[in-house]
Amino acid sequence: MVSSAVELLKNELPLNQEAVVLSGDGKTGLVLVDLVNGFCTVGAGNLAPRQPDEQIARMVDESDKLCRVFCDKKWPIYALLDTHHPDIPEPPYPPHCIAGTDEAKLVPELAWLEKEPNVTLRCKDCIDGFLGSMEKDGSNLFVDWVKTNEIRRILVLGICTDICVLDFVCSTLSARNRGFLRPLEDVIVYSRGCATYDLPTHIARAAKDAVAHPQDLMHHIGLYLAMGRGAKVVSEVSFE
Repeated sequence: MVSSAVELLKNELPLNQEAVVLSGDGKTGLVLVDLVNGFCTVGAGNLAPRQPDEQIARMVDESDKLCRVFCDKKWPIYALLDTHHPDIPEPPYPPHCIAGTDEAKLVPELAWLEKEPNVTLRCKDCIDGFLGSMEKDGSNLFVDWVKTNEIRRILVLGICTDICVLDFVCSTLSARNRGFLRPLEDVIVYSRGCATYDLPTHIARAAKDAVAHPQDLMHHIGLYLAMGRGAKVVSEVSFE
């Protein structure tokens, strides 16, 4: 019954997914959103999966494959890492990804990125990675990354599709539309390279102050909203 309802909603909110071929004719950057233990590794923290999750495992695998291609080509990668100060909460979420803990580190499959010269790591202390890239002097590390590398399109992957990924995509699109991100033209979201968490309705009802979050549906909605804001949603990524 639940799966039928989800399929019905998907039919009412159709995704026009494309395939994208990345080539050297235009600068392409890869943005990773929160591929950290605290969101991806089983049992790693308050917001980590409680058991192996197929959607999250696929996201990590796709991310690793694409990162290796980008590093081989020496194309720029911008990796956002959710990182919080223990005394600064992030309502409505419980403490998570505290600075200095393993939760705030890249998942083991991507730890090798820390040594790659084409990778920029950015610890963010908020949901929106665009805002989390702001410096105290008013500059923005992500904006500088785009301009310095003359990036014309970004490929976005990460977790959660409908929260941190969506917020980053929407802010980036707004900044691009205002002319703050020249020469950026396209924001591309890779659906198989994104994931979100699963909190079924029956579990949420039994828990105090929990909000149901069916994984498959919310992943779809996150992609649909990103598409509605102007992002290109793709189901396949290949290289010339």
